[in-house]
Amino acid sequence: MKEIIECVPNFSTSNMKVVESILKEIKATKNVFLLDHTSDNYYNRLVVSFFGDKKSVLEGALNSAYKAIGLIDMRTHKGQHPRLGAVDVVPFIPIKNVKMKDCMELAKKFGRTLAEKCGVPVYLYGKAATRPEREDLDWIRKGEYEKLAELIAKPERKPDFGPVKPHETAGATITGAREVTAGFNVNLGTSDLNIAKKIAKALHCKKGGFSNVKAMAALIPEKKMTQIGMSISDYEKTPLYRVFEMLKAECSRYNVPILGSEFCGMTPLKALIDTATYYLKIDNLTENRVLEMAIQNAIEKGGALE
Repeated sequence: MKEIIECVPNFSTSNMKVVESILKEIKATKNVFLLDHTSDNYYNRLVVSFFGDKKSVLEGALNSAYKAIGLIDMRTHKGQHPRLGAVDVVPFIPIKNVKMKDCMELAKKFGRTLAEKCGVPVYLYGKAATRPEREDLDWIRKGEYEKLAELIAKPERKPDFGPVKPHETAGATITGAREVTAGFNVNLGTSDLNIAKKIAKALHCKKGGFSNVKAMAALIPEKKMTQIGMSISDYEKTPLYRVFEMLKAECSRYNVPILGSEFCGMTPLKALIDTATYYLKIDNLTENRVLEMAIQNAIEKGGALE
């Protein structure tokens, strides 16, 4: 595959029958490769990662969105993650032999087509945003689905595509283009959501934390713990280990133990190498020191395996 674009659509569901139906559409799309999917009840959200060329990725994104809109009813949706609609956000990410402007065009095609065929209002965000404030997901999601009907009527919140009113069951959709991010969640040994929110606030870019980090707190009642969910938009300027060390310091402040952590979606190798270098104090760890990557790079440079 000469060009590789990743798509990471987020759907407002954790219903396994709906999840399976959405994944089936992606898997059935020619030249699309499913990488990962995660869903849970406390966020009530499905995050999918797949890749392909421009044509196939657009087709996979639309096919899965059509299915989701037909199955998800936002009027009864409850979840701890901010959301605007059934197909909440659909970012396109350049990986190989494509430019950001290619992903911006894909987002526009996706948004225009979805609005025309399904009657869903669509906002462009990130690199594809039509206004500076719309680069930020938080700005677009203000008020979430519950306030959408009220806010969408304001001139500054007119959608980029589609009607100036929410879809009856699907709400609205956000799509755009962005760089690779690192999704990182940390589980805390406390069921006190207020403490978890204070820790998340210390990390969040708009609340005194790191400039490239968005953080939120969620309660996981069945496990009697809370979770800090983070999205790191530039893991080179703000390395994973630095964020984790700050989180550890904040947890110590409130006498809260860290129970474990997890990645949400796919994680870039550079983020892992930087973290391993920091904690293991390795002087010479690079991509070519990772066996599988060294072999793959050698093959791509013209080698062959008999």
